[in-house]
Amino acid sequence: MLVGRPFRNDRMSHTLLPKRIALPIFASDALSSVAYAPDEILLTLALAGVGSVALSPWVGIAVMLVLLTVVASYRQNVHAYPSGGGDYEIATTNLGRFAGLTVASALLVDYVLTVAVSISSAANYLTTAVPFFQGQQALIAVVGVLILALVNLRGVKEAGTVFAAPTYIFMLSIIGMTLVGLVQFLTGNLRQSVSAAFEIVPSAEFSQGLVGLAGGFLLLRAFSSGAAALTGVEAISNGVPNFRPPKSANAARTLLLLGIVAASMLAGILFLASATHVHMAQDPSSELTLNGELLSSSYVQSPVISQIADAVFGSGSIAFYIVVAATGVILVFASNTAFNGFPILASILAQDGYLPRQLRTRGDRLAFSNGVILLAAGALVLIVSFNADVTRLIQLYIVGVFVSFTASQFGMIRHWTRELGRVKDRSVRLRMRRSRVVNSIGFGMTATVLVIVLITKFEHGAWIAILAMIVLFLIMWSIRAHYDKVARELAVGDDSSARALPSRVHAVLLVSHVRKPVLRALAYARASRPSRLDAVTVDISPEETAQTVADWEKLDIPVPLTVLASPYRETVTPLLEYIDSMRRESPRDLIVVYIPEYVVGKWWEQLVHNQTALRIKARLHFEPGVMVASVPWQLKSSEAARRLQEL
Repeated sequence: MLVGRPFRNDRMSHTLLPKRIALPIFASDALSSVAYAPDEILLTLALAGVGSVALSPWVGIAVMLVLLTVVASYRQNVHAYPSGGGDYEIATTNLGRFAGLTVASALLVDYVLTVAVSISSAANYLTTAVPFFQGQQALIAVVGVLILALVNLRGVKEAGTVFAAPTYIFMLSIIGMTLVGLVQFLTGNLRQSVSAAFEIVPSAEFSQGLVGLAGGFLLLRAFSSGAAALTGVEAISNGVPNFRPPKSANAARTLLLLGIVAASMLAGILFLASATHVHMAQDPSSELTLNGELLSSSYVQSPVISQIADAVFGSGSIAFYIVVAATGVILVFASNTAFNGFPILASILAQDGYLPRQLRTRGDRLAFSNGVILLAAGALVLIVSFNADVTRLIQLYIVGVFVSFTASQFGMIRHWTRELGRVKDRSVRLRMRRSRVVNSIGFGMTATVLVIVLITKFEHGAWIAILAMIVLFLIMWSIRAHYDKVARELAVGDDSSARALPSRVHAVLLVSHVRKPVLRALAYARASRPSRLDAVTVDISPEETAQTVADWEKLDIPVPLTVLASPYRETVTPLLEYIDSMRRESPRDLIVVYIPEYVVGKWWEQLVHNQTALRIKARLHFEPGVMVASVPWQLKSSEAARRLQEL
């Protein structure tokens, strides 16, 4: 009912995306970053007072320059590596396993942060439009993550169909607001924002404004916060397999459109924020004043887009609510980029042995269901831990994505250099040289931004993201080492011991009471024609044991029943000692233990049945030369459960 009917494998082509659907799916993260990147630029510059906020458009221009450069670089990536491995495949192929796993760790952490930041920001916009929800941002964000996970479990194309219209509405509303605001500015009719009259109390260390080393450091910090606008660009290179043919060309065109639209929207918002004199502070009650008086603690600070929409359209207008609602919705849907990128990357890593095998396969709806669930769980942990505080969460953000940007661009430089040594055609070599120049510029810019991000954000929380990447790297490296060790251990060589037949088969039937399940297990054991068949019961209660022996003899069963003493009223230990004694007598014998089990239909029935059998099976699995055969007996309640599953 929630996820939908399963898809057959031959429906895989049904999930491939045209460009008009691929854009909202893979670009919603980068497009939506214009909803919080301007806020973070203004909040950072506000530390140095009102005069510093005027520099926000210049910081925005620097961010847009890097954005367009990265988009141009990734257009080369999707043509060279269309398999969907993205930055991980590029780094692994050209820089080695260590670099590839570093990139993978960074991307996985960043995908989780993308969901947490986007959903938390959306919750803040919702409280702006509906003050009733003020203080409930974390709960709203948790509900949003659960809804997104459910939508993505229904499949990639279904998620794209749901998200397409709101994404385009958001794009049109922001571009339309920018055009209307620009006309109002040129005609002198643009009103001031609700915060224009506020004065910003600069931090003590910036009381003289942006001067000296501290001022330059603050500008770099503002730039690194605004660089959040670049997150999501890499998602298209990871999602190339989801595009319709020609996959690489369609992905490259989508990337180009993403870059143009995102840069235009960011420029428009920063221009209008400056023109309407939007003033923000991280702690409004202690950093904003009106007529020389600090604002009251009850003041609710609206995000940048909300203040601009109020100035352009008016707070009570339909257009205002469209802009605010579209922004809140797109921030929720921006997380969908991560819900597409994370499962695909996790699947590739699982195929390479760095993550559990369960992550590599698709679910009923041809989506990577386990990856979707794992991503949602990680995002929920972050949202709850940071109480959906965007300013705190964003300090952890973008470190990972710039690690992957830098590594992939350097990997592409090595890729083109290697290919130039193989290709002789002059026109092809010219195209490769051009691509190498683009990737070289991209490497230089992303490496510079990475250094800035690490320096300016490390003590503000980026160290948490870096620590998470290190831990994840070690976990994945350990998983690969474990899989390699198991593969060596299980490999079939010249040793013939794995093919040798046991000298005899010794069957052991566990008896608790003489009932129908035991008699069925006895029949199965005899049908297998073992060399020897014994029945054993553990003497927990002398009265019950005596009754069991009497019932056994009454039925005249032609199999001896052995009673195992249990002075400490244990079941497992006497049985293990009995089996160990059998193995000492005949080490080459195969021992098969038959265990009768109930098949129940209700979850609570499992709690009152089969518990002893589960403990015995769990312990016997560690015994060499011992097999466990579970013989089911279906209770009447299991029939209803079976019919329900058939539906």
